[in-house]
Amino acid sequence: MLTIYNTPSVTTWDNLCQRPLLEVEDCTTTVISILEDVQQNGDEALVKYTQQFDKVNLSSIKIKQSIIDQSENIIEASLKAAIDIAFDNIYKFHIAQIEKENSISTTEGVKCWRKSVGIENVGLYIPGGTAPLFSTLLMLGIPAKIAGCKNSVVCTPANKNGEINNAILYVAKKIGLQNIYAIGGAQAIAAMAYGTKTIQKVDKIFGPGNQYVTKAKQLVSLQNVAIDMPAGPSEVLVYADETSNPSFIAADLLSQEEHGIDSQVILVATNTKIIKAVNTEICLQMAKLDRNKIITSSLANSKAIIYEDVNNAFDFINYYAPEHLIIATDNAEELCNKVINSGSIFLGHYSPESVGDYASGTNHTLPTNGYAKMCSGVSVDSFVKKITIQQLTKQGLLNIANTVETMALAEGLQAHKQAVSIRVKQIKENEF
Repeated sequence: MLTIYNTPSVTTWDNLCQRPLLEVEDCTTTVISILEDVQQNGDEALVKYTQQFDKVNLSSIKIKQSIIDQSENIIEASLKAAIDIAFDNIYKFHIAQIEKENSISTTEGVKCWRKSVGIENVGLYIPGGTAPLFSTLLMLGIPAKIAGCKNSVVCTPANKNGEINNAILYVAKKIGLQNIYAIGGAQAIAAMAYGTKTIQKVDKIFGPGNQYVTKAKQLVSLQNVAIDMPAGPSEVLVYADETSNPSFIAADLLSQEEHGIDSQVILVATNTKIIKAVNTEICLQMAKLDRNKIITSSLANSKAIIYEDVNNAFDFINYYAPEHLIIATDNAEELCNKVINSGSIFLGHYSPESVGDYASGTNHTLPTNGYAKMCSGVSVDSFVKKITIQQLTKQGLLNIANTVETMALAEGLQAHKQAVSIRVKQIKENEF
């Protein structure tokens, strides 16, 4: 059942917007120890931690290409067909994000433009834990390929038999990814950040994970590797009014609750009646779900908030900055204009968050924990760097020379002025 808060004041919003934290004793200390161990001992440390945390004795860290190739013949035909459709939709959405080079003449004879270059080496972390998230590999691997990243390192934990889920392997084969490693947790982040004998060091790490993975990403980002974002436990906020369908809303909330015991759902509604109807539906629906125990635990983190005034409601929504926002109303498209902070938005009664997780085409790797206030979700842009280029003709340099010389002298940088002046002098001498 969702705990109800009736028209809470702004002074309570910080508390209401707090995300759940698991009781992880000395998380930072533990992660630092793992990072240092992997940095010093490489593959040996990876094997040790895989046995310690996952209870798996690895005979090989890297998955053989023959095993990746076999996956196509092992997974069910229906799942293979579903993955193929999702692949096509995700590819269509992301290929449209490629920007054409656009040259601008800022001054006569001065031409400036940008080009996008794929980050050479990227690490893709794919959670395995309670569910093998092959959909995340679609969401990361496809834009990496489109961006032109030369080398993608994929780390994902093995099951108890030391095997990688065949759906993950099929997605890797379909995208054309070959460097797949049966490593999970903070140790996988360390391997990608520092490199080992088996795993190549990368320049940027992508992918969600538990608090250990998130902490590891944050720590290595302070050193010599970039990360996509500090993506933590999943969350959804649903806005509902009298036009909403309580059974749909309950299903949406439960779909997020089943991610993990640290997931969070928020329902913002215009009245108590809607919330009570949703609570009733939650009880009816969750009794039939396999991950009932996880849902029961994560419900403790969840809230229902009443705001009769729509502007107050969306002020709170923007303050919370949800990873996923479902506007489950008849006028959802109009209300969407009020949103400034969200990872991804789902409009109307027939846009469940699940479609974004899998197959609508948008990316499901999104900012959580309020980071939607300043971060975007993963896109092709996440996998490229933008390089600016400028080219000046002789006349172009003459046209801008006085501006640069004046500014350089004002900053006391005489050599900067000289780099322009020496060229201007030669141009004028050769002209006369």
